[in-house]
Amino acid sequence: MSADALAAFGYELGVLKRIRRSGWWQAGVRDPESVGEHSLRTAQLAALLAAEEGASPERAAFLALWHDTQETRTGDLPHSAAPYLRKPAPREITADQTAGLPPASRSLVRSAVDEYETRSSAEALCAKDADKLEMLLQALEYRDVGVQRVDEWIESARKGLTTETARKVAEAALTLSPLSWRGR
Repeated sequence: MSADALAAFGYELGVLKRIRRSGWWQAGVRDPESVGEHSLRTAQLAALLAAEEGASPERAAFLALWHDTQETRTGDLPHSAAPYLRKPAPREITADQTAGLPPASRSLVRSAVDEYETRSSAEALCAKDADKLEMLLQALEYRDVGVQRVDEWIESARKGLTTETARKVAEAALTLSPLSWRGR
């Protein structure tokens, strides 16, 4: 085992707490959430969606935890940057990130990213839906505090949902105030 490699990767993962979700700047958000904050709620939502869909909540949450770790190397690139940049595939970045890890850890991370990217399981579908649902909830929260240009994020999220549970949660979120959770 290489404790040095695991420690170095741990430091790299800490960068996710400082990288901001940059697409929100285009909507007028001054201080958007970090990739780490986004990933936490995505993992929590993935577990809930998986529980309702009859999949493994633990596995879905695990896949969601790894879904944006590549952004330690690329930053969070908004969709508007796509025509100008060639962003390496997440599996390519993950392979580079994990090259120095001990075999068990390397395999663990690579297989999680591969499963998420290929949507090869019910848990991966729930994790991807959780990513979209988290974006939708965040857009609604930003709109609730006065950010006006979030409709395209809401529509993009809604269109990308595949599970019945996620679609129902999205519709419910659209009818509730982001502060409605208080007192429930």
